[in-house]
Amino acid sequence: MKRIFITGISGCIGHYLADALIENTEHELFLLVRNPAKLQFNSQIRSGIHLLTGDMAHLEPYDDLLKSVDVAILIATSWGDPQETYEVNVVQTLGLINRLDPQHCEQIIYFSTASILNRQGQPLKEAGELGTDYVRTKYLCHQALSCLAIADKITTVYPTLVFGGEEHKPYSHLSGGFGEILNWINLIRWFRADGSFHFIHAKDIAQVVAYLVEHPQGHYQDVVLGNASLTVDAAITEICTYLQKPIYFQIPLSLAWANFFIKVFRLQMADWDRFCLDYRHFTYQDPRNPASFGLTPHCATVPDLLQIHGILPRS
Repeated sequence: MKRIFITGISGCIGHYLADALIENTEHELFLLVRNPAKLQFNSQIRSGIHLLTGDMAHLEPYDDLLKSVDVAILIATSWGDPQETYEVNVVQTLGLINRLDPQHCEQIIYFSTASILNRQGQPLKEAGELGTDYVRTKYLCHQALSCLAIADKITTVYPTLVFGGEEHKPYSHLSGGFGEILNWINLIRWFRADGSFHFIHAKDIAQVVAYLVEHPQGHYQDVVLGNASLTVDAAITEICTYLQKPIYFQIPLSLAWANFFIKVFRLQMADWDRFCLDYRHFTYQDPRNPASFGLTPHCATVPDLLQIHGILPRS
């Protein structure tokens, strides 16, 4: 039985991970949460589940506990206010890791974002130079990890586009706006766009993390979390096929056309948005998902994603 310390448990991924660890293991869980009222799972369902009310800025009461932790899973993140984002994503995250005992702790699973990596899985310098406060701080934290005394125990996971949420689980940002995208599918289907991406469901992220808990690698590793890459055109086609909406022709939306409309309508774009428009193909060489570890994925395809969101094909 392991002692596992987890931050960010009140979010979408955190709820799925809580289910996976509570239902399928007997590990002792220490859940740091600022507002226990946000938790939608039963923390009293079995013994060995401890709610620690607080945040990463005030960890002094948990110093002794942190020295005894076998596994730390760091999901907590911040975006919005620039100063808070930097404090949480960089200063407090690194401070928590430094409180762990390198001789006792067997693994740290740290959540970053695939946005800070290039297609070869290396740090994307534009993420540090042009990124939003969230992306930039994730880049800065990533750059500091290798300098820590416990660096060889860190497994960094890089989620791609995250979907998830249901009754008793908060929705991810993408799932929260998924219905709005589908409302535009009758228009979107007539256009072609150059771009590609990966996606993964939060329940599948939880499966992978639970597997890593049981199978620590013992050395620093990077794990990009995602299903096989999809082009934007392929995703539109799969959605329309599922919904039985025919596509008779498509109008190419080239980068030149996009730049034309940006100039004509004097659209304001942040530097990071401009870079993403030019970069377009956010794909990675070896994305991992439950199937990579011999597990059964919860959501591996676009039709799976539509079904999970309660969208039924037209009869």
